[in-house]
Parts: sequence; C-alpha cells; structure tokens
Amino acid sequence: MRNVRRFAGAGIAAVAMLSIAACGSEGNGDEAGSEGTEQAPASSAMESPSSEAAAGGDGVTTASDVYGPGCSQVPTEGEGSVQGMIDDPVATAASNNPLLTKLVAAVGAADLGDTLNNAEALTVFAPADPAFDALGEEKFKELASKPDELAPILTYHVVGQRLDREGLVEAGTVESLNTSGGELKIEGEGENMTVNGAKVLCGNVPTANATVFVIDSVLMPGTNK
Repeated sequence: MRNVRRFAGAGIAAVAMLSIAACGSEGNGDEAGSEGTEQAPASSAMESPSSEAAAGGDGVTTASDVYGPGCSQVPTEGEGSVQGMIDDPVATAASNNPLLTKLVAAVGAADLGDTLNNAEALTVFAPADPAFDALGEEKFKELASKPDELAPILTYHVVGQRLDREGLVEAGTVESLNTSGGELKIEGEGENMTVNGAKVLCGNVPTANATVFVIDSVLMPGTNK
C-alpha cells in the first residue's frame, strides 16, 4: 500500500478561496457554522461507527461497481483512477482524484486526513470541485481559521459504516458522524440517487477503508431535503 499522506500541512491559504457560507442549492444559511462549535471533537466521533445505519452487506465495492455521469472525468489509469484508489485509505485516495482537490484542501485545513485514513469502515459523500466553486468566499475565510467549526461540516459528509448504493437505498436514512443534526436522507434509485438532495456524480468508488460517492453539492448540518 502506498504511503499515507498527511494533510495537516495543507495551508489555510490553499482553501481560503472556498466558502461554506451558503450552499446555493442546499439553502443552509450560517446556522451550521454556529452549531459547529458545539460538536464533539471530530476524531472521537470517527472512532464510534453509527449503530443507526442499516445493514447493506459489507458495503465493499469493486471497480466494476462504479457508476454515474461524473465517472467519465476520473482518470483511466494511475493513482487517481478508480483502480488506483482501491488500495489507498480514503483521504489519500481522494488526494489523487482530480475531482476532489478542493475537498482535500478543506480536509487538510480541518486536520482530518489521518482520522479519515485510520477509520476502519466509512461511507463518504465527497463534494466535487464545482460544488465548492458554486459557493461564495467570505464565510469560508472565517471557517478556514476555525477548524473546530469546519470539521463538523466535513464530518456531516461521512457515515461510520461502509455502505454501497444498494445499502444506502435500503437504509433510506443514515446517521453521519456529525454529532448534532447528523441525519442524511437517501432518495431515488440507480443513477437517480440523491443524498439530502445532492446528486451522485460518481458512486460506489472503492478505497481501502471507504466507499465514496462524489456529489454535486456541499451538505450542511441541520438540513435534510
């Protein structure tokens, strides 16, 4: 397995261009940021997989299970390809994927890379770069300097159990690792599946410790479409 990268070194300047002030399609306002300071530390939340998530097999997928219109933008070879991501833990695998550069920068700012990589089994809803591009700038400059507020937003995209597409559809609702208002609603089936209204662009992506669903919006705690 390739050496696991540490993301803590990703500077605040690398992510200052992003904003989580208001997710246009999600309509979430600033209340999520204010709730973030009341969360339990993200690392402790990651250590306790949710008991609420419904069983859906072991949730482990292969390259042949990957689906969605956005998958055509994933490299066909190399570490950033679907096959290349299989052997790396999720944060490292994401760092090699050209669709997720801004998410990786945010994970670095919140110092969650090692936490994600060391978890045993996760489902990760990963906003693609355009999801961040659609947001403004000013609020994230604030959050980028406050990792304790940024981390709960990112953990809202993570479920403490590994689920594939079928497992998520069967569950209907899953609990994220955000400890306050952490519920995520799964709707639709097949390529029409959404999570809290966000469309899946490329799903069932396998990594060493997580199944990843690249989505088109940034999810915010306390909302559920």
